[in-house]
Amino acid sequence: MTDIPFDCVGFDLDGTLLDTSDELTVSLNHALASIGRPPLTQAEVRPMVGLGARHMLAEGLARSGESSEAMADGLLPVLLEHYDAHLGSGSPPFPGLIGTMDRLATMNVKLAVVTNKFERLAVKLLEAKGMASRFGAIIGGDTMGKGFAKPHRAPIDEMIRRCGATRAAFIGDSIYDVGAAKAAGVPVVAVSFGFLTGPVEALGADAVIDHYDVLIATLEQLG
Repeated sequence: MTDIPFDCVGFDLDGTLLDTSDELTVSLNHALASIGRPPLTQAEVRPMVGLGARHMLAEGLARSGESSEAMADGLLPVLLEHYDAHLGSGSPPFPGLIGTMDRLATMNVKLAVVTNKFERLAVKLLEAKGMASRFGAIIGGDTMGKGFAKPHRAPIDEMIRRCGATRAAFIGDSIYDVGAAKAAGVPVVAVSFGFLTGPVEALGADAVIDHYDVLIATLEQLG
């Protein structure tokens, strides 16, 4: 039995579980530097995160100068190779997360990750941070096939299936998270400390939290 009306709680990864903006900024700048582009700041990169590495790279190219599909395709392996080699060197969990996950585990709530990061990189990062074993499912942007990443509902449906859940909730920081959860009929909580591109209230989530210490109480209210 649980003390909240959900037997599965899913999380986005970048900007929700972990502040990955430090590692992503370094790897993006590495790729940009390889073609003579100036570096971007961490604050500039944060809003580019959410639709996967290629989207972030395309945004970075546009911000730093000329951009094209061919340039993004050509530089993507450079970015991914660097990112892969340095996974876990930064990316701290957000304050209060670990304690809240511990509490959810004692309530027999299954935890999951649904991210638009490639599944292999998501698993490797969570393993590097010692967190992978906490999750009953880790679903990446490529897990369900091309065209089925968030905001499509398919990865949320797969999360529910893998966790054997009867009622799930989802936590995220972007319109893609909110869109996917709502399409799947799942209550969604937005985090105000994530990689936002505008006011968190504009995402249309069912609730907003400013710290993980209030997540469980928020989930109780949503139920």
